[in-house]
Amino acid sequence: MAPHPALKAEQAFIDRAYERIDALRAAASETLASVLRQRGATPGSLAERDVVVRTTLSRLEQLHVGRESLCFGRIDREDGDSFHIGRLAVSAEDQEPLVVDWRAPVAEPFYRATGVHPMGLRRRRHFATEGRRLLGIEDELFGADALGDVDDGVGRDGPEDEATTSGSGALMAALGRARSGRMRDIVATVQREQDEVIRAELPGVLVVQGGPGTGKTAVALHRAAYLLYTHRFPLERQGVLLIGPNPLFLRYIEQVLPSLGESGVALTTVAGLVHDARARTEDRPEVARTKGAARMARVVAQAVGDRQRPLRRDLTIGFEGFVLRLSRHATNDIVRAARRRPGTHNARRRFVELQLARHLSSLYREVLDRRRRAGFYGPGDDDALDEGDESAPAEVVIDDTELWSSLRRLPPVAEALDRMWPVLDPRELLHDLYGARPLLNLAGRGVLSADEIASLCRPRSASLEAIPWTAGDLALLDEARLLLGPRVGRRRGENAGGMLDDEIRSYGHIVVDEAQDLTPMQLRMLARRSISGSMTVVGDIAQATGPLAPAAWSDVVAHLPTRRPARTVELSVNYRTPARIMALAARVLAVAAPHLQPPRSVRDTAEHPRFTRVGPDELGGAVAAAARRGLDDAEGGNVAVIVTDAMAPGVADELTSAGLAFGRADREGLEARLTVIPVSMVKGLEFDSVVVVEPARLVAESPQGLRALYVALTRATRSLSVVHAEPLPAALDVPDRHEPVAAR
Repeated sequence: MAPHPALKAEQAFIDRAYERIDALRAAASETLASVLRQRGATPGSLAERDVVVRTTLSRLEQLHVGRESLCFGRIDREDGDSFHIGRLAVSAEDQEPLVVDWRAPVAEPFYRATGVHPMGLRRRRHFATEGRRLLGIEDELFGADALGDVDDGVGRDGPEDEATTSGSGALMAALGRARSGRMRDIVATVQREQDEVIRAELPGVLVVQGGPGTGKTAVALHRAAYLLYTHRFPLERQGVLLIGPNPLFLRYIEQVLPSLGESGVALTTVAGLVHDARARTEDRPEVARTKGAARMARVVAQAVGDRQRPLRRDLTIGFEGFVLRLSRHATNDIVRAARRRPGTHNARRRFVELQLARHLSSLYREVLDRRRRAGFYGPGDDDALDEGDESAPAEVVIDDTELWSSLRRLPPVAEALDRMWPVLDPRELLHDLYGARPLLNLAGRGVLSADEIASLCRPRSASLEAIPWTAGDLALLDEARLLLGPRVGRRRGENAGGMLDDEIRSYGHIVVDEAQDLTPMQLRMLARRSISGSMTVVGDIAQATGPLAPAAWSDVVAHLPTRRPARTVELSVNYRTPARIMALAARVLAVAAPHLQPPRSVRDTAEHPRFTRVGPDELGGAVAAAARRGLDDAEGGNVAVIVTDAMAPGVADELTSAGLAFGRADREGLEARLTVIPVSMVKGLEFDSVVVVEPARLVAESPQGLRALYVALTRATRSLSVVHAEPLPAALDVPDRHEPVAAR
């Protein structure tokens, strides 16, 4: 096939853009070196130097495009203007634009124009590149040019409608590339429905429903980059937070935003928001459902309220030879008044102390006054002075601050304060709650059943550091932190994230991936971290495998900010999963969630999913054989062997015995070509070839059964093998598995 006639000219333009990038980087590096050589003589000059250093480092980071293409397309408008579209804006020496940032308004038609709505375009051009080298050009013509006899070596498709993919050649080439252990950006091949999500307005909650392979994760990341570009102020100051399902997933996506010129987004899991505790174990499914339910917020609130209590008996204090007696009714008045005040529990401790000090000071004055009237002038005096004696003082002067300082050190007073209004740490509160059935009975009254209360009981640990927290506990700790607030008088240290130990950081925008698996209590964690209620919530109800799988997005939105009505959009096109594999997965979905529809695949492969049934003793060898075949199918790409959590060690041993090099799915990522990965960690990831082991066990050992199997079946971009010794679930028991599998 003859090369495109514009290939040489476009290559020259791309070379010029790269030369300009190199020049800008060199200038920024020289500026940085020059500033670092300066010796600031005043605090003001030092501060000014620091600002320049930070700004220059940020600019150098933005100008680093790595191996990804700087420029990936061009638009020619009907008015005669042309713009090259790329990852970041590049201007010539005279400030004329060479490359337009993909997020700029002028670049919008590159992603959204169709034959029906050309948006003023005459031509859209897609570049196929490898680093700085232009390999090919694909043109799409609009309007009169699309109908005319233009022989420029450009292939043209038929009339375009709203559902047609743009730049199909570039898109299919990108989809056909072998996968690695890191997710790539899709900035060069974003489709119309994806772009509409990326450029949606900032305020409020945007829910993005997307089935397997629809690019919802990539869209969420590109939306974060777009919002930072469009709303630089205030988002750069307020911050953007991205929540992923697990550390492995965060490792998988961590290079996407830097490749788009943005490195200021905080990436973490929901568990990572709790800095002073980490999950060490897992709850039983029924316990996880109880801890994740929204009503647990009432349980935590009641647990805090139960620690705000008057004394059962009068408080009697011996002080400087006097006896001070504070009635339990007075302590009841103090606690009731403190409960009516605004603020967190620990912040109101000061009010309780002041009220107790006022009452005790008043009692002390009364005792002194009675003794003075009786003729005694000081503690321990045995002889009364005659009235009118000039040596007798008229009144004893009392320093209330000094008095309270002395009183509060007395054990009875300290004990009374800690009973009436203790200073609480979230970990101490929850630890005490779980370890004492009476406390659980009080906190769960009217909220939890007797069985649910019993399920939360567990033995006390020797220390806070030894407590076996679970993911469900971390959400409850966060709820308690909100109600308790910082510990008054405690020295507050910074954690590894640069935040104070008891601080709840808030953000200008929050992006949540795989949101369908978050419990109501975890969603409350995210809601309280939103400054203005601006959030992008991404996921797939059909892939909900958490302990409290929602039936619809309304179940999720109910726990998010409600400053304005939530908007829901759907991504309907599956770019990852071949049609033959998706047809098999659709059979599972039809049983798991018959009210839901799978996305439409735009590509297919020549092979159907392979099924291999063996005897129990032959399973390991069959898995190894399927993995070896998957490596051949992947053609340099990656392969996943998906198993239950319990099966992972045994399958790993079998692969080792077969002489296959492989990696394990952990926070180090997916660097090996072959990875053994539990189904609980596979969501959001994609692989060229996939081997699913014992589907019946995946179903039996996952909280949502068939939905976990649906997730496992939809990870492959090229080939799928199913290896089993146990009978298959009915949804997979296809009579002739060598024939096409039709979706029901």
